[in-house]
Amino acid sequence: MTQIDPRPFLTSIFDAAVAAADPELTIAKHLPERPKGRTVVIGAGKGAAQMAAAFEKAWDGPLEGVIVTRYGYGAKCERLRVLEAAHPVPDEAGLAASKALLEAVSRLTENDLVVALVSGGGSALLPSPPAGLTLIDEIAVNEALLASGAPISAMNTVRKHVSTIKGGRLAAAAWPARVVSLIVSDIPGDNPALVASGPTVPDGSSREDALRIVSIYGMKLPERVMAHLGSPQADAPRPDDERFARNEVRLIASAAVSLEAAVAEARRQGIEAVILSDSIEGEARNVGSVHAAIAREVAGRDRPFAKPVLILSGGETTVTLRAKGKGGRNSEFLLAFALGIDGVAGIDALAADTDGIDGSEDNAGAFADGMTVARMRATGIDAKAMLAGNNAWTAFNAVGGLFVPGPTGTNVNDLRAILVR
Repeated sequence: MTQIDPRPFLTSIFDAAVAAADPELTIAKHLPERPKGRTVVIGAGKGAAQMAAAFEKAWDGPLEGVIVTRYGYGAKCERLRVLEAAHPVPDEAGLAASKALLEAVSRLTENDLVVALVSGGGSALLPSPPAGLTLIDEIAVNEALLASGAPISAMNTVRKHVSTIKGGRLAAAAWPARVVSLIVSDIPGDNPALVASGPTVPDGSSREDALRIVSIYGMKLPERVMAHLGSPQADAPRPDDERFARNEVRLIASAAVSLEAAVAEARRQGIEAVILSDSIEGEARNVGSVHAAIAREVAGRDRPFAKPVLILSGGETTVTLRAKGKGGRNSEFLLAFALGIDGVAGIDALAADTDGIDGSEDNAGAFADGMTVARMRATGIDAKAMLAGNNAWTAFNAVGGLFVPGPTGTNVNDLRAILVR
């Protein structure tokens, strides 16, 4: 095996995955035809500002519009207005941004074109409570969802039924203009209607589905929200609504494409690579334990893959909050993984969110190897206790294991890369 320095190697794998989802590379391949009338660009998500800048660069006609992204994720645009709001818990700035997007698509004609630039994170950035509810209610819903351990697809099914902008409603507001949605998917399975809760893409889920999810995951929502979900007011437009007949959806980047790019980069450096799945979901600590078992099997018995090998997976795990520690789903995954490979030589791993931020802090994820738990122990850190308290950030910070690339300008979900030497 070629001598590999694990951390730089794993970082190069992350960089290759992110580069494959670079808006400048992807948007130019998916431009719609110029309309007879106006071109209005709207967008939401953690990668929306970079998508907007790339669209401005590629578009050869007049355009106007407004984009909302997370605080600190903005990009310079000449003709499009970029707003910033809170993520993952909505705020007043997000409420104003939702109003701005709805206003931008109002009073359009059938000769006009709306281009929607949508990426993950848009759900929190577009609070727009229905009549009878407030931003406080929507914040309560969001906090309950984040603490529930529900998969992102289930969370977004609930969100779109407590909104006046999600679930295709933004596209319906643009009618009779044609809407072309360019989507960077952070959803396992790449259903475009679930990315950012589908502001421009309807789906067939119902308020009954939303209520079922609330019940299954034991969510405690305000009484006003529950009453709303039980009323016809919560119904979202159906996909066969005539207002969507001329619209088009184009998936321009996804975890699958980025994982293939990661494979190519590993092979370029002389390491065979395999993809377990691009759509893994489940409790982060459980998924971490399973990945650790696979890595141990490869390290000890050369099965199901012969070493040296890079094992890759994508998707989005979830964290059921048990305490108020610091961390995110990738660092929690990796702390469980580190416990599972404790003392095993020749295994190195990186787990990170491709948008550059994992959870509440400034890291995208973390690095781990077979000595990580021992290093934590030497600093007085009990890794098992930290995992139990949802405090993975603190554990990795104590041993210099955090991965902090900064905002990347895209978001195709999580990347898990395990090198078995």
